[in-house]
Amino acid sequence: MDFLVDFLLDFYGPYPYLIIFGILLGCGLGIPIPEDITLIAAGALTYYGVSDLGLMIVVSMFGVMIGDSFMYFLGAHYGRKLTKKWFFQKILPDERLEKVSKMLNERGPSLLFAARFMPGLRAPIFFSSGVLHVPYWRFFAYDGSAALISVPAIIVSVFYLGETIEKWIRKIEHGILALIVAVILFFVIKHFVKTAKEKKAASS
Repeated sequence: MDFLVDFLLDFYGPYPYLIIFGILLGCGLGIPIPEDITLIAAGALTYYGVSDLGLMIVVSMFGVMIGDSFMYFLGAHYGRKLTKKWFFQKILPDERLEKVSKMLNERGPSLLFAARFMPGLRAPIFFSSGVLHVPYWRFFAYDGSAALISVPAIIVSVFYLGETIEKWIRKIEHGILALIVAVILFFVIKHFVKTAKEKKAASS
């Protein structure tokens, strides 16, 4: 935990806000960075006095809503054509989009509110809502209402419970590092197995 605190305390001025804003934009685009972890980091920056609480909440809200809206407009203007691109195939596979489209048809735009609390399905739901031409005002209202709850709640919680959270993180720090290493090893092994199978199939 010490190295993380030292890293955060190295940033002053506009940089903490720009870093959090940029990461949240990426989260909205489906990049596999946990949005909630980013908001916890934003709260930590306020707890350690690196940034202002109110301004950080505003910046985070803008980052979340712009990222979500960008994903919506990608779906609305480019739709399925975009999913054929390599990058979007990775973050928005066809089976996930089909599942989300079915959920939107069954549950309607209210799913957009719930999407804020469904990390793995946020980007596909927002993209699919654009593909299905859900009115933008409705998308913004549902998603924005959920963000008004989740974004300040996480940042303010960390701000006021920073000492407790820091102690908790200290206890599980080694477990987190072990988990990160295990995940990296899993994907490395998966890549090599897939490559080996493809080579074997090509040679046969």
